[in-house]
Amino acid sequence: MSTNPDGLPSGRPTDPSLRPTSVSALVLAALIGAALGWLLLGYDQLFYKVTPLPWTAAVVLFALAVAEGYLAQNTAARIQRKPGAPRVEPLVVARYVALAKASSLVGALTAGFSAGILIWLVMEPTDSAKSDVPTVATTLVAAVALIGTALWLERACRVPDDPDREGKDTGRPTNRR
Repeated sequence: MSTNPDGLPSGRPTDPSLRPTSVSALVLAALIGAALGWLLLGYDQLFYKVTPLPWTAAVVLFALAVAEGYLAQNTAARIQRKPGAPRVEPLVVARYVALAKASSLVGALTAGFSAGILIWLVMEPTDSAKSDVPTVATTLVAAVALIGTALWLERACRVPDDPDREGKDTGRPTNRR
């Protein structure tokens, strides 16, 4: 195996970093969730065995969205060193990023699952299906809110560019996406 000028194997990146959550991964997760929701309810008349659908998913997703929105606002102020904001520990920020990435993926899966169920319920002519539409629509809205606040938290955890380090040969690219 050859080595690069830094002495590391050439197959390994020289700058370990965590990439932002990609939109394509979220869209793929939502499509998988939608297919699962559609197929699961249509299989063996499962809907009629679990009706009425519970509100707990919507409540939990909204609670997570509110908590992550608070974390995003607080973390952004701390990283940007706004007056009165205490310093933030790097390990805490890494944990927040992991939470944000996981939450956005769960939100996308849940949004897709809810959308698949919602489409199935709208097409189903029964009264019990129509009575579950508000529950599933609220869950869909909560999942989208969770995706938004999770992406906001992930963005809030980015380290700002340091103008003092510009021009110094650190071996790291200075342009952030």
